[in-house]
Amino acid sequence: MVDLRQGYNDSLLTTKIEDSCLLTKQEIKIVISSSVPNTTATVELKPSYNIPVVLVLAAIPLLLVQPWVGGVFAIFGLFLMFQAVTLRLQFTATDFDIYRGEKLIRRFPYQEWQNWRIFWNGFPILFYFKEVNSIHFLPILFDPKALKSCLEQRCPRI
Repeated sequence: MVDLRQGYNDSLLTTKIEDSCLLTKQEIKIVISSSVPNTTATVELKPSYNIPVVLVLAAIPLLLVQPWVGGVFAIFGLFLMFQAVTLRLQFTATDFDIYRGEKLIRRFPYQEWQNWRIFWNGFPILFYFKEVNSIHFLPILFDPKALKSCLEQRCPRI
């Protein structure tokens, strides 16, 4: 990635444009450089309990009609709730990391990613990404807007 601010000093970046309608080449570069996202900062996603809560709530009436089906929904919803509480997802400058507590469980380097997608826009429930040698499907147990924003910044779709 090219840093457009390279070669400019801090005083030039903080220079205020007053009463000027014409922009010079340097001023245009300053505007462009301010819109470059900071992809080097580590971002940790907040948990989202939407899917587990919907599954547990759907299990209640199902328990009355079909106890086995309701039980499966309830157990799966509680399992996803446990996962949302205990897992942490972090986007670093080079990797997508999954932690349980302080222990790193899995690291996915962006350079090995080929594609990613979030299903469905109205109510995101599934996150898919493909690496060179494997495919992954993860339930959306974290803030879907922050997830999409981090993915677009760090790993643009092909």
